[in-house]
Formats: sequence, structure tokens, C-alpha cells
Amino acid sequence: MNFTMVQRVLSGIVLTVFMIAVIVFDKIFPLALNIAVAVISVMAVHELASALGLQNKWFLCLPSLAAAAIVPFCNEQFQFLTYCVYTLIIFSALIVCHRETTFKEVAVLYSMVVIIPCALHTLVSLRELNLSHGMFYVLIAVLAAWVADVGAYFAGTLFGRHKLCPEISPKKTVEGLVGGTVVDMVVMLLCGVWFSAVFYQGQVGVNYIALLLIGLFGSLISVLGDLSFSIIKRSCHIKDFGQVIPGHGGVLDRFDSVIFTAPFVYLLVMFLPLAGV
Repeated sequence: MNFTMVQRVLSGIVLTVFMIAVIVFDKIFPLALNIAVAVISVMAVHELASALGLQNKWFLCLPSLAAAAIVPFCNEQFQFLTYCVYTLIIFSALIVCHRETTFKEVAVLYSMVVIIPCALHTLVSLRELNLSHGMFYVLIAVLAAWVADVGAYFAGTLFGRHKLCPEISPKKTVEGLVGGTVVDMVVMLLCGVWFSAVFYQGQVGVNYIALLLIGLFGSLISVLGDLSFSIIKRSCHIKDFGQVIPGHGGVLDRFDSVIFTAPFVYLLVMFLPLAGV
């Protein structure tokens, strides 16, 4: 196991422990999830602004970071209001400072400030779907993305022969995609067994069909998220969005797949609840 792989594993463990801590202390301090989502959103938007070379354009960055920080604490009504105000501010800044920036820069940053916090906010919405077991939903949504990534990384490293999208992400392989999907499905089922049979000792039922679907389609969607942000990185001529997380890169490098997977899990469990009341 090389040094990069060791860093990746250790960082993954730390992130998982952090996520578990947020889940465990949810009933004592429910705002912990909102705060975690807000911090991740702000750091992701900052990394993106830096990748675009906009970090010194305060008239774009400050309102963007403020919106990313506020949205995770809003319900649907106030979230819409926040984005209305943000839209007015950001396009007013474009008009006033049109000589210092371009519409393309504003459009890319604006779209990401809408997508990233909104997508991550579905983690908070997942918790509200089931008052008794909502944090289990949150755990599944995050793990569905991370497990797929870890499974694909090791499967690709060990068995990878055929490139998946060499022009976008040279290291991704078809074997890695298949391996990540299989591992994700198995882990999702194991999470269901642990939750139902171990944690609740059979008193709470789990929808294993929903977990299988999350493992199958969640892993595919996570790759879509990873590849989408890889295109952004290539267009910005950077390898990673940052170096905050050793072995992974920046916060956006670690949560790009969650940004795509979390909304899918939310939509699925609205119709196929994972656990009983």
C-alpha cells in the first residue's frame, strides 16, 4: 500500500468518524448537521471560486459564500428568498463591475452556488422525512457515495484494464465502476442488517429493496457527479480543488459525488421509506 493510498484511507476514516459523530449527537444538538452542511458548502464554493480565479473578486465571492452559509439553515420558503436576494446582488455586482469580470465567470459561480448548497441541503431534508430514523437516511445517502468511490478506487487499482472516460478522468476504469457498484450494494444491505437486526434487535424493519436500489443507482450517480466536477477541474487546469483532505484533495473533491447522490436518495426514500416509524 503506497503513501497516497494510506493517506486516502486515514482521511476516509476521519471523515466517517466525523459523520458518525454528527449522527450520534443529533438528538442532543440537531443543528450540528446544518452546521456541517453549511461549512462544507462554504468551503466547496470557496474552492470553486479559487479554481475559477475569482477569489480576489470580493463583490462575487462574499455574497456567494454568504448564500452557501445561509441556505443549509433555511426551509423551502426562506431558501427561495435567499436565492432571490443572492440573484439581485450577484447580477448587480456584474453590472457595476462589468469591466472587472465576465458573464461566464458569474454564470458558472452562480450555478454552483445554487447547486452545491441545495443538493447538500437534501441531507437535512432527509432527516426530516422520518422523525425517528432520519439520521439513518442521512448516513445511507453519504455512504452510498463514499462507499462507491472507495470500492471503485480499490477495484480499479487491482483489476482496472479498460478506461471509462480517459479524456475526463484517466484513472477511472470500467472494472472500477463495476466493483464500486457491487461493493456499494453489499454495504447498503449490511447497513440495513446492522440497523434492523443489531441496533434495534429486529424491532424495526428495513426496506432492503430500497437499499439495493440505492446501492445500484447511487454508485452510478456518484460517478456522474465525480466526472462532472472532473470536467470543471480540467477546464480550470487543476488536479484537485484543494489540499484540505490528505489523499483526497479539497472538500469538493470528497463531496462532489454526495452532491449528486443525496438528492437521488431523497427522491427514492420519499416513495420507498427505508425504515419503519
